[in-house]
Amino acid sequence: MIKIGGGLLAGILIPSAAFGCACGCGIFEVGTSSMFPSDEGGMAFVNYDFQDQNQNWSNSSKAPAANNDDKEIRTDFITTGVQYMFNRSWGAEIELPYAYRSFKTVTANPDVPPGTVTKVDWGSLGDIRLKGIYTGFSEDLSSGIDFGLRLPTGNFSHENAYGDVDRDSQIGSGSTDILLGGFHRGNLIESWRLDWFAQAEADLPVLTQSEYRPGFEIDGAAGINYRGWSLGRANISPIAQVLVSERTKDYGADANSPNSGYTRVLLSPGIEVHLHPFKIYADAEVPVFANVNGNQLVAPVLFKMGLSYMF
Repeated sequence: MIKIGGGLLAGILIPSAAFGCACGCGIFEVGTSSMFPSDEGGMAFVNYDFQDQNQNWSNSSKAPAANNDDKEIRTDFITTGVQYMFNRSWGAEIELPYAYRSFKTVTANPDVPPGTVTKVDWGSLGDIRLKGIYTGFSEDLSSGIDFGLRLPTGNFSHENAYGDVDRDSQIGSGSTDILLGGFHRGNLIESWRLDWFAQAEADLPVLTQSEYRPGFEIDGAAGINYRGWSLGRANISPIAQVLVSERTKDYGADANSPNSGYTRVLLSPGIEVHLHPFKIYADAEVPVFANVNGNQLVAPVLFKMGLSYMF
């Protein structure tokens, strides 16, 4: 998994300098239709995401770890939020993310031997997302668009004593972004109880701070789910999906442009359990193709879990 948002991409220009990772976590915002609105009313949710970026990549293959001063970035993301449909056409959503990061990199401390790796741990509120939702295209709310802003509420200035945490390794981006996306779900083969869904979202930074502009990012997902299993009152749906991400390079004096930006494709088996008024979701997302600029840390798998409550 390439390091995105709050943390999925890390890069180094040369082995003797400590550069970080491109920010943006849009891949968490697309996926299974469990988060699509289906009726009037509200949904409160909490999601947990995790990745451990411990492999250095260059272009479309692994590269020597010595080419990258960043050695590992482990990040736990916890996102709470509320989605509310005021009627069958209009709704709103707010997401409040928190991230805890453990970052290992070659230190700039002049009092230790060259090449010494330091570990920096910290947690922070991430970038809050505010979105409007329109689902008035059909009576069953099967199609919709969302639009809104990502706000610069996350910390983008955390440092240890030697300045080892670069701007693009921070939890917050420091930018205000325009968000625009859409989704659709439908029946694929009714006799087999198969449904399909698709979703995409674009994230465009428009207001930036301190000589750092994150890359423009587009994330998409498409998948199928099976509705034929049940256990008592619980409906169980296996899910298979493909996720695609495209991110341009970062720019600015504080950016590491040569080692930012990527294209990737991931396959994700998952499962959803619906026991009204609760939904539980879990998946594992495995990259099958990744092409990164320069040298960047990637993770071999991303884990995602979610719990939602309808009211």
